[in-house]
Amino acid sequence: MPTPGLLPLRAISARAGALATSLPLVGAWRRLVHGGRAQEDEDEAAAAAEGEVEEEFPYADVPRPGRKWERKPYVTPMKVLIRRAKEERRARRENPCRVLEHAPENGLLVPHLVAVAHQVHAARERLLRGLATLVDASSSSSSATAAFTVPVWRCRFCPEVHVGGATGHEIRTCDGPGGAARNARHVWRRGTARDVVGFPYCYHLFDRAVKPRVSHKEKYAVPRLPAILELCIQAGVDVARYPTKRRTRPVYSVDGRIVDFEPDDEDEHIPDDTNPSPETIEEEEEMAVGTRTLEAWMEMRGGAARLMREYGVVTCGYCTEVQVGPKGHKVRMCKGTKHQQRDGQHAWQEATVDDLVRPNYVWHVPGDVGGGGGDAPLANELKRYYGKAPAVVELCVRAGAPVPAEYRNMMRLDVVPPARDEYDLVA
Repeated sequence: MPTPGLLPLRAISARAGALATSLPLVGAWRRLVHGGRAQEDEDEAAAAAEGEVEEEFPYADVPRPGRKWERKPYVTPMKVLIRRAKEERRARRENPCRVLEHAPENGLLVPHLVAVAHQVHAARERLLRGLATLVDASSSSSSATAAFTVPVWRCRFCPEVHVGGATGHEIRTCDGPGGAARNARHVWRRGTARDVVGFPYCYHLFDRAVKPRVSHKEKYAVPRLPAILELCIQAGVDVARYPTKRRTRPVYSVDGRIVDFEPDDEDEHIPDDTNPSPETIEEEEEMAVGTRTLEAWMEMRGGAARLMREYGVVTCGYCTEVQVGPKGHKVRMCKGTKHQQRDGQHAWQEATVDDLVRPNYVWHVPGDVGGGGGDAPLANELKRYYGKAPAVVELCVRAGAPVPAEYRNMMRLDVVPPARDEYDLVA
């Protein structure tokens, strides 16, 4: 019988081993509670500053499309939206007449985002020129840019797009008209640059502060333009074709209504910041058109995400309609789920970058499977071994651009698909 207060050496060593094994869990929990600011993270940050550790991206896969009868998930939780509405109602009750201080809700521009808006607009122009060079010139085999062109195929009955190869893939995923009779096989035809990237259209707002909504009667009177261009215009880009009101003084909020006491100064001359720099196809060839197009795509999406943090963009929860502005429009043209109960009006909610610039995911063609145009297309029985990527990324990679680090997991570059006669032998 051991002395009270003393334990055998065997028990002490066992407890010490258990404590040692639990220390990593305690450290992980401590990093989770404190937001990851631990000594190890500080060491990694110092090593990254010295160039010893490369930047790593988390695992990302293709987002699973939701069901047609389900609403899109909210970007901001509903509890947070309700709390913001209560705070706004309380502030309006305490001070019915007040000056809006924060831009852009007061009608003024955000100063540090004007340059970002110009960068996004310039990146969009470079992206369109690069897509026109890579896709449209592929139909002419005698062109000097034939080495940089990639064929694009689109289905005749559904929105499916395929990049590369002598024809489209054989994966049976067609859900268009008559798909059951064809056993869900696609009917391919040659695509264009519009099939690679999608820019949804929205209504142009001349005055986003005083008149942020378009009524149903103004459906054909207000022009429509790409939503990414409207976002750049509201953030500070001047386009002569789409005039907008620029203020020098903030607006007032009187009982929830926006009132502007600034006199209307009608400017006869509206500057135009959208003159693209002329570039020839030869210059694009010398500077790696695929790499430049991919860089423009990444810059446009990154800049648009920064603009959307300050400038509101809303989308319908049941369809693909997008509107740039603090509120959605009143045009009754929704054909999504339960549109009869809403009288055709949209169910507006906060939008994401994918709603503003549709990535249009396509199947990734490995280098030795249908990539050169003469091999066999992608097989339906091997679809679980294939990855996906946005059509722009796949197009630029086919043209010779390096694969971005954030899309490597999505494209499954570390997976080697088996041959067609070997797929039943693989577990």
